[in-house]
Amino acid sequence: MSRIWLNDRLVDDEHAVVRVDDHGLTVGDGVFETLKARDGQAFATTRHLARLTRSARGLGLPDPDLDLVRHACAEVLAADPLPGIARLRITYTGGRSPLGSERGRAAPTLVVALAPAKPRGESTAVVTVPWTRNENAPTTGLKTTSYADNVVMLGHAARHGASEALFANTAGNLCEGTGSNVFLVLDGRLVTPPLSAGCLAGVSRALVLEWVGAEEIDLPLAALADAEEVFLTSSLRDIQAVHRIDEHTRTAPGPLTRKAMEIFTARAAADIDP
Repeated sequence: MSRIWLNDRLVDDEHAVVRVDDHGLTVGDGVFETLKARDGQAFATTRHLARLTRSARGLGLPDPDLDLVRHACAEVLAADPLPGIARLRITYTGGRSPLGSERGRAAPTLVVALAPAKPRGESTAVVTVPWTRNENAPTTGLKTTSYADNVVMLGHAARHGASEALFANTAGNLCEGTGSNVFLVLDGRLVTPPLSAGCLAGVSRALVLEWVGAEEIDLPLAALADAEEVFLTSSLRDIQAVHRIDEHTRTAPGPLTRKAMEIFTARAAADIDP
């Protein structure tokens, strides 16, 4: 990272600092978005900014100034148009606040940064974990900076040779991954957990539902073992097949996953902001 947007201007990365009493740092009071950028262009910006606003409202933060955020993204991308795939991160926090859960009266903090991203393989390994997502929590469905649960679960996955951890909700139904949504092929039908299961309304998830079509149904965690095919979706993965779940391997991508990949790639190439 060489140039970062902080609040109202571009700064060099060594000067991109926030206060130690920023609420995003002290209690995780903030929201964020990760966009895929390719050769200096961000993908699905409008959808990401809409979700940024929904997440901010869910936390009770003021609506972000989306014109400013768009401008910040454009400035960061123009300042360092990385070749290939990059990660464009927008972070929006509660700003300077007391050293407790109560929020102060200062303006929110806005940070936009860009960093290289490694291309994802066509398929990956995942593990299931014993921890659950509370589908009834006040932050369910919000993309907040309170990511400690995901850090722990992703670390568990890495120690077991996997790139993602999948988990259930408190009802025992399949929810999502730490940074991805999950789709299954069961008896030839493409299915995915509904938002009521506690999963994030992923941008790539929504595009798969629109472009490919899938049923949103509650699924027990054990459905992963019964599925003919499994794939993940996220902004940086797009669609990524799963070739191993825990110790069980499979050939991937399967035919339905391959078709979904082809549709997604073609539609995304035709429209940078679908």
